[in-house]
Amino acid sequence: MRFNTSLVHGGVKRNDKNGLTQVPVYQVSAFGHESAGELEKIFANRAAGYTYTRLGNPTVEAFEARITTLEKGIASVACASGMAALTNAFLNILKSGDEIVASASLYGGSIDLFRDFEAFGIRTVYVENNNWDAFDAAINERTRLVFAETIGNPRLDVTDIRKLSELAHGRGLPLIIDNTAATAYLVRPIELGADIVVNSSSKYINGSSNAISGVLTDGGKFRWDYEKYPGLKEYEKFGPYTYTAKLRNGLFRNTGACLAPQNAFLNQIGLETLGLRMQRECDNAAALAGWLQSSYPELTVNYPGLADSPCHEIAREQFHDRYGAILTLRTGSKESAFRLIDALKLPYILSNIGDVRTLAIHPASTISLHSTKEQQENAGVFDDLIRISVGIEDVEDLQEDFEQALKQIKF
Repeated sequence: MRFNTSLVHGGVKRNDKNGLTQVPVYQVSAFGHESAGELEKIFANRAAGYTYTRLGNPTVEAFEARITTLEKGIASVACASGMAALTNAFLNILKSGDEIVASASLYGGSIDLFRDFEAFGIRTVYVENNNWDAFDAAINERTRLVFAETIGNPRLDVTDIRKLSELAHGRGLPLIIDNTAATAYLVRPIELGADIVVNSSSKYINGSSNAISGVLTDGGKFRWDYEKYPGLKEYEKFGPYTYTAKLRNGLFRNTGACLAPQNAFLNQIGLETLGLRMQRECDNAAALAGWLQSSYPELTVNYPGLADSPCHEIAREQFHDRYGAILTLRTGSKESAFRLIDALKLPYILSNIGDVRTLAIHPASTISLHSTKEQQENAGVFDDLIRISVGIEDVEDLQEDFEQALKQIKF
């Protein structure tokens, strides 16, 4: 199936006797069974079935199946949030004394998470994205995974996934990619060599800011070294599903950050229009970025689709001539950045991306507030920076709104 067809039909079971086009919301905590023996078999993984929504739920499972098909993986695990998905993805294979090598241009919440890991003896080494010598030099005998975002948030640098996966695999390490800002519409990281893909599905997958959620997808191709990853040894019998089997029978089950059935249902509705929304939002972002750059040279406009972006060629090759739906502006000062945000009438001032509505935020005082100054700068966060997540509005209306706002603040 092609992309938009797969969004509607991929991973969908069409065998409901009532002809339902969506799996209904199974809004229950637990599932009854006819005998104690039947329940025992399910708990012991000797029979399929549902016992407790923390462990599995038909509505959530339907969402996971569709994401697995979309990302071209073998299995997905849906979690209560994007941060819960990242936490599960990492801690499923990490223990005290292990290290992560990560791109330095990360979402502030991910940097905060890595800081929390330090209390458990897990250290993160940050390197410049796409600096292959730096990545290679940072890897040592304690390194257990390599991590990057497809599009850095908010630096908007684009990771060369194929090259990074080759480097990681050459050192015997899995590559975990956060694909939230790109989505499978722009690129499927597993097809380029990534081993685990994480999406904060609260964003573009959902599309309407009405459900918090995250999902990780296992590519099933990495050959695990059980001396390096001893916790996986018990699940070796599951073959390509080793990583997912361990996660479902351990950390995911026991920490309880499961996705709510209602949120899974809302995500499935949003998922079906992902391609249409992303096409519109990417086109709008490209048009808005180009117009702002040509009309207001005193602004510093950053967008991977602009010819002067340092990542333009990587983005063009990897994303096939669409470049995402986020752009950033540098206005010269924090005060002017705040004035511009406040003068805009259409964008909502809130902490999210991927909505059908255009959103504006000042990252330094919000999503990257708890990062150090060095971490902020490495992530492309400055006091005068505004991040714009472009929606599906008519781009002419967005241009007119920015024009009136810039005139109002006498920029």
